[in-house]
Amino acid sequence: MLKNYRLTKADKRGLSRFDPNDTGGFASKEDIQDEFEHMERKLRHLQDKLFASKANGVLVLFQGMDCSGKDGVIKKVLSNLNPQGFRAESFKKPTFEESAHDFLWRTHKVVPAKGYITAFNRSYYEDVLITRVHGLIQDEEAATRMKHIRHFEKLLTNNGVLLIKIFLHISPEFQLEKIRQRLSNPEKLWKFDASDLEERQYWDSYVDAYEDAFRHTATNHAPWHIVPANERWFRDYLVLRIILSCLEKLDLSYPEPDIDTQKLLEQLQSNAPKE
Repeated sequence: MLKNYRLTKADKRGLSRFDPNDTGGFASKEDIQDEFEHMERKLRHLQDKLFASKANGVLVLFQGMDCSGKDGVIKKVLSNLNPQGFRAESFKKPTFEESAHDFLWRTHKVVPAKGYITAFNRSYYEDVLITRVHGLIQDEEAATRMKHIRHFEKLLTNNGVLLIKIFLHISPEFQLEKIRQRLSNPEKLWKFDASDLEERQYWDSYVDAYEDAFRHTATNHAPWHIVPANERWFRDYLVLRIILSCLEKLDLSYPEPDIDTQKLLEQLQSNAPKE
């Protein structure tokens, strides 16, 4: 199933191959509820092994159009993790200090250490997306940055960081409806930003920029996963399944006691009172 949602650079159709309304053949949230809860428990168990072994870090990177649900999916899928080993990072407009460094600096410094899971709400990909759509960089500079991104992601994976890249795929009609809901709901009005409406006019340009980024940065060690996100329950299910599948490939296990610890255990056992 998951291979149907993986995008490789050889795929010439890009995002047009994926239907944002797709639900993987499931009819409703009730169809996947039991499996979803089982996967949640399994993910917490794998996180425990990850934290104990300190052999790998896990970076889950979310990209998507405005209103695609980046905040929501982090909350719904990853909020049940042990907070001691998890954090979420959000990337807005670069600060003055961040702008004074190379474009990867602000994200590299918050890459997860071994044993930890970090979710990126947007990422260094913004520096080849919004900057390109608005003419802040030209195609040649964008190509150079994407080459740096490939090298950066290779550096991460070579140093034990599991990189899971997820694009939340929505339709422009769905986005407009979400904007209307934000305007009419007092509890969601705070999420509304007038720039969201302005950015809608660049929809096709963003699609082109994303597809070019996918072609340049989809690799065997860091593929892109395209998640249909018009139906939120399926979005959450598929994201959880992708993350779980990637973690299972790490073959995580609890560390074995070292020789000194084994000797101490044997000594304690031999000195234990006899019944």
